[in-house]
Amino acid sequence: MEMTTIKMKEVPKEDRPRERLLEHGPDHLSNQELLAILLGSGTQKENVHQLAEKVLQHFEGLRMLKDVTVEELTEIKGIGQVKGVNILAAVEFGKRIQQFKEKEKYVIRSPEDGANYLMEEMSSLKQEHFVSIFLNTKNQVIHRQTIFIGSLNASIVHLCFISVGISTFIRLGKR
Repeated sequence: MEMTTIKMKEVPKEDRPRERLLEHGPDHLSNQELLAILLGSGTQKENVHQLAEKVLQHFEGLRMLKDVTVEELTEIKGIGQVKGVNILAAVEFGKRIQQFKEKEKYVIRSPEDGANYLMEEMSSLKQEHFVSIFLNTKNQVIHRQTIFIGSLNASIVHLCFISVGISTFIRLGKR
């Protein structure tokens, strides 16, 4: 028994991902439907829903998709370079939106505040980073700078690296 692929043209309009997004909003769509919109089309043997499901299964849902490469994506039958780039661009765009901070200056009054300020961005890094946070007299963040990048699990920083970072900050006039 051969399995037939239902093309999107054959799916009722109200059940298509784009139309559902326009009608109900993106929060009413599943991850598979959102990915289907990004993919745009399927293959001759799989419709876009099946292809999106295959991608999500391959990467165990969204968990591993956040660190995906184009090479890993194109290993999946039906995902070429264009679709891989579209997915990778969407993942990166999502990361940037997540990391976006409003113009209002972030205030650091404790070590926990400092950790919270850097946690989202640094939690996905693959190596240890030594970061300096520069504050004004009101404890508002005015600049952050990566001073040193270490190994997978260690970052040994000498005082000279820290003083170079401070000197650079002062020289550039970022106050």
